Amino acid sequence: MGLWDWTLAAYARPGVPEACLMLQDAHGQNTSFLLWAVWAEGPGPQDLAIAAGLGRDWEARVLGPLRTVRRTLKADFPPVDDGARLGLREDVEAAELRAERVLMETFEALEAGKNGAPTLAALTAASAAWGPPAPPDALATLAAALD
Repeated sequence: MGLWDWTLAAYARPGVPEACLMLQDAHGQNTSFLLWAVWAEGPGPQDLAIAAGLGRDWEARVLGPLRTVRRTLKADFPPVDDGARLGLREDVEAAELRAERVLMETFEALEAGKNGAPTLAALTAASAAWGPPAPPDALATLAAALD
């Protein structure tokens, strides 16, 4: 199964969306990167470093700005019509989702070697490669929801 389809199935599991958002918002992690690492069964350090660099650049230049605009459009913005604002927010949300898919397709194309790592080990290594590692309990929560 390809990464995008696997991610959609994983994200539909109970607890996965909440754990991903917590890792993203509270701990500065990129959930696309974390999920790729699990799907790829724990890529090695070199593959993680390459993917993390690519992901951080995409996050800074594309995903982050889209997310900021989407969140900004959530609140009223007088005198802008609510219907127009919310319609634009939906468009930005669709663009953000597409940007996440493009990033995941790029990760998948790296063809990182699969090492057969368990979910928590893959998440722990990926979190450390991304930047300041997330707390072990937050990673364990996502691992439990994915397994």
